[in-house]
Amino acid sequence: MRARQYAAALGAAVLGLAGCGSSAAPHPASRASSHPGTGAAAAGTYVNPVWNQDFPDPSALRVGDTFHAYATQGGGSNVQTLTSKDLVHWQPGPDALPTVGAWASSGYTWAPEVVAVGTQYVMYYVARANDAGKQCIGRATSTKPGGPFRDSSTAPFVCQAALGGSIDANPFRAADGSLYLYWKNDGNCCGQPVHLWGQRLSSDGAHLTGRAVALMTNAKPWQGNLVEAPEMIAHGSSYVLFYSANDYASANYGIGYASCSAPLGPCTDRSAASLIASNDVAAGPGHCFPLTVGGATVLLYHAWPPDAIGSQTPGRQMWMEPITWRGDVPVVHASQASPQPAPKI
Repeated sequence: MRARQYAAALGAAVLGLAGCGSSAAPHPASRASSHPGTGAAAAGTYVNPVWNQDFPDPSALRVGDTFHAYATQGGGSNVQTLTSKDLVHWQPGPDALPTVGAWASSGYTWAPEVVAVGTQYVMYYVARANDAGKQCIGRATSTKPGGPFRDSSTAPFVCQAALGGSIDANPFRAADGSLYLYWKNDGNCCGQPVHLWGQRLSSDGAHLTGRAVALMTNAKPWQGNLVEAPEMIAHGSSYVLFYSANDYASANYGIGYASCSAPLGPCTDRSAASLIASNDVAAGPGHCFPLTVGGATVLLYHAWPPDAIGSQTPGRQMWMEPITWRGDVPVVHASQASPQPAPKI
């Protein structure tokens, strides 16, 4: 899960200092080596994790020859950032969202994703809505992919308060240029059913249009009491909706997928178990982000060190594995910490 009670408590302790004007701790990676991720590997290969500091709920956007990665709060930042030229060697950057919208409180900032729209960049992020007292989705914009982003709204962009709130926004651009937004209603926070939702966005990403559609729910034993973190991609003539399920702070967390006939469904959940199981190098792999580069698809995701599940240090590290396809079925091998071929950029 993107953050949940654990991240909220840690975030309140860490980011609360910055919000009160005290000096916040620097980004943990800023104290590490220039590349605190990939171990020794031959040219053209990489070793997981590609970032060995806390970087939960990773997403990425390619702009020119640079990949910009974004993550849930940490190290004094509302939105952590990294940049890379090759998806293997990463450098930490500044807080992409120094101030949350006026509708929200700092300390609960989760799961940012960014999409390019015309000459600007739009970030959808999660924060605690003051009026609703729930996690809701905000929208912020910037002229640069690394920010700073600014949310000038006085209300959240999506907030299903009666359904527990709304989290884990994923913007998706279809082949015809149309934009969609996917998210989860946070019903497991308060005894409500949980669904993954989709809705059409206006061409500038500033407004939702049409109606929200419930695409799937947690109906299988391995999913526990939730599904979350929807990530839509096009594959061939159909669509694949990746998601995460179960308890994020345990080895039971995992990644599933559904096949969809159109951006707003209908969708059929096809996972009887996680695509990536916990093993002796990575536990609770989840909140993935599929990224197509060089004609292939890789999967960014976070995972705990097996001996430090739920710990603040090192936290949820960023991993990367290739996706292969058997027709419309995505196949991801188990988390691998030995050298493997680097993506062709």
